[in-house]
Amino acid sequence: MRIVIDARLWSESGIGRYIRNLVGQLQELDKENEYFILHLKKEFDGITYKDNFKGILANFRWYGFAEQLSLPKLLKSLTPDLVHFPHFNVPIFYRGKYVVTIHDLIHQHFQMRRATTRDPLTYKIKKLGYKKVFSSAVCHAEKILTPSEFVKKQLLKEWCANSHRVIVTPEGVEEGFIRLINECKDKDFKRLAEKFGIKKPYLFYVGNAHPHKNILALIKAFEVVKNMYPDYVLVVSGPSHHFWEQIKKNSNPRGLIFTGFVTEKELAALYKNALAFVMPSFEEGFGIPILEAMAAGCPVVSSNAASLPEVGGDACLYFDPKKETDMVEKLVQIVGDEKLRKELVAKGNKRWQEFSWERMAEQTLEVYKNAA
Repeated sequence: MRIVIDARLWSESGIGRYIRNLVGQLQELDKENEYFILHLKKEFDGITYKDNFKGILANFRWYGFAEQLSLPKLLKSLTPDLVHFPHFNVPIFYRGKYVVTIHDLIHQHFQMRRATTRDPLTYKIKKLGYKKVFSSAVCHAEKILTPSEFVKKQLLKEWCANSHRVIVTPEGVEEGFIRLINECKDKDFKRLAEKFGIKKPYLFYVGNAHPHKNILALIKAFEVVKNMYPDYVLVVSGPSHHFWEQIKKNSNPRGLIFTGFVTEKELAALYKNALAFVMPSFEEGFGIPILEAMAAGCPVVSSNAASLPEVGGDACLYFDPKKETDMVEKLVQIVGDEKLRKELVAKGNKRWQEFSWERMAEQTLEVYKNAA
């Protein structure tokens, strides 16, 4: 088979990680099929591939006119048996065989207006465009991949997709990140603590500040915990976009430390030394940070919403993200119960190993064979 994978989002955080792991694992698994990996110019010269994989320059920014008009021409010239779009931005007039990965439906369920710098009219037009492209992608795909049963059920309910067309391919923790966890020393955290002014014990959150992340509720809940346990701090890591600045301006509780962006090595140290990791989201398509925390030996306190119980299993302490009092109760419980923390760490160490990028790639390759 001649298989094209659209890797133009290679450098992006969430979807990029999915693409990098998929392509990396496929190079180890599949020595027979011929692969063409589409890249933007900024990555094209810096990536090398094995014999049956070839990088192709496709310098078309996502969500742009070139993506809709020029990308289909490039795809046609490659004469693929199948194209894999790892995001819903499929050109609406492309009618070759393809599979698409739908990571979540968050952009359809949450008002993202306060998490953007665009003016209201531009935002509205953009949202309508997203819906049109999403609808086309889902309707014409041979197969639809999702990271969780939760997202699959959403697609079946909200988009009337046929069950046999939607395949669940769960994700995992990157092998490189596991190595960073295992290599993490006390001196690494000491440097990190000095850099950001962190003192143990601390609770930890990593992610952006989009509305579905429910970060304001976590900050409010921590204020209550802080009154009961004055020595504790809440460490929050994530890219320093303007909406983080809004949150910091509107809420300034004691003991809140914003680190901004951290490296993978720093992230491993933050997980490994936290008293607990907190995942307060209203909705997630999967929830890799839960597995990363477990791999680092960190107890997890998580929202019981969406896909998160599917990922965490019985290895998390859950709360209702819509009830601040429940979040406070569970945070107080995890802080005050050392036995519970040890139990969660033991369960978590087994749980995260049930997921892997290698297995995801194996399942995806099987989908390719059935869809082409």
